[in-house]
Amino acid sequence: MKEKEPDFYCEQVISGKTKVEMVYESDNVLAFHHVRPRYQSHIVVIPRKHVRDLAQLEDEVVLVEMLRVIQDIARDTLKEHGTCRILTNLGEFQNNRHLHWHVVSRPLENS
Repeated sequence: MKEKEPDFYCEQVISGKTKVEMVYESDNVLAFHHVRPRYQSHIVVIPRKHVRDLAQLEDEVVLVEMLRVIQDIARDTLKEHGTCRILTNLGEFQNNRHLHWHVVSRPLENS
């Protein structure tokens, strides 16, 4: 039997077990401040429904909404911090098996 893959976002965030500071919320997409930020601004954007990674996302409506949210957050981050990076991982680089994007600015000094 295959071991269940880790999914912090379904198990903790979407379920409400872990409280997060929301930036954006809709029927399809959530954006919130990372619970353990490594950057001066560290926002995570996820689909509400479980999608393993970007290669598995087939819902164009969700993809377009996620990209619009990421774009809005990136604009705000760039304006406030002067820098912005957008990251997502697939395969072995992805330690949490739920599609998620990090929109980040400058690293924290202690990271």
